[in-house]
Amino acid sequence: MTATRTGRPPGKGSTSGKQSTGRPPGKGSTSAREASTRVTISRKRLAALSLITAAAIAAAGIYAALAFQDAQVSQSAPPPVDVTTSKTLPAAPFVLFRNTAPGQGFGSAATVPLSGPGGQRALSEASCDRVYGTHDQTLCLQTKQGLATNFQATVYNSIWQETRSWPLPGIPNRARTSADGSLMATTVFVSGHSYSAAGFSTETVIRDKGGQSSGSLEGFALMLDGSRIKATDRNIWGVTFAPGKPDVFYATASSQGHIWLVQGSIAGRTLTVVRSGVECPSVSPDGTRIAYKKSDTGTLTGHRSIAVVDLASGTETVLSEKESIDDQIEWLDNSTLVYGLPRDGSEVDSNIWSLKTEPAAQPVLFIEHGSSPSVVR
Repeated sequence: MTATRTGRPPGKGSTSGKQSTGRPPGKGSTSAREASTRVTISRKRLAALSLITAAAIAAAGIYAALAFQDAQVSQSAPPPVDVTTSKTLPAAPFVLFRNTAPGQGFGSAATVPLSGPGGQRALSEASCDRVYGTHDQTLCLQTKQGLATNFQATVYNSIWQETRSWPLPGIPNRARTSADGSLMATTVFVSGHSYSAAGFSTETVIRDKGGQSSGSLEGFALMLDGSRIKATDRNIWGVTFAPGKPDVFYATASSQGHIWLVQGSIAGRTLTVVRSGVECPSVSPDGTRIAYKKSDTGTLTGHRSIAVVDLASGTETVLSEKESIDDQIEWLDNSTLVYGLPRDGSEVDSNIWSLKTEPAAQPVLFIEHGSSPSVVR
């Protein structure tokens, strides 16, 4: 509070030569008292802020502890599916996937025999957001919870021992390996968490088995009709490798709302547009066809149908699945696809479905409570 003066000192503008009962201006005057008052007020405000901050931290700590406790209880509950634990990958053929059944083992990398996908599943100790693998290694994209959440890619061998890992700069989104395991691709959201949202940004990188990185594929030359697209909003995701062609891969490219299927060259550092309006390609085991999600608008928004294109003839076949797909499709064999769909509108649980590539074929439930399928032959 400002101190009240009882008079004015003589000087310019004074109406009387009578001395003021207040103190003359100068060092130690009212200004000093005002400064002292402001310091006192600031200290009180700081103390109050400290109390509020401490209370907020305590409340956040209690919330985190309760959430962790709830998660522990939830993950220790009996799962609704038949499970066992395993320290090794099974003999091929099998399906590797992410277990999304609530309860014990939620989020774990799991396997089932290809001959009995609906039977007992073997759970590993590796927790993965996305998973893909071969008969002797598994690529697992992970979220690491702690004081600060971070993300990591980890490679496990056939007995689930970690052989390599590296940090990821964002939320895990897509994982793929070549059939022989010599190449691995990862896609993360650096910003945003949906391809249909404005302002999203991805980073997609291909690494070889020795750890050599291609660098972000956004740095490759994106070519359309012989001209290079230089727009700064380019994003690349959903890599799939061409069998028997170590330098060839396919992926999705986007810029200014458009999406394209591109053929990539690792050595040439190029991405060449081969088709528009599609994303998340998957090359068939024999290398003759590509399955993908086809946008009904030709852009980043709209319904996504499943379609297959014959690479030799260019003939495209749209399949009968009515749900909009938000997954990278996998080939069960040369005439059957598998893919994940949310279960009953859940954001954390899903089912894996199979679909023949004949136009009239209908989807069939393949694995209940699962996502991110990888067929190991």
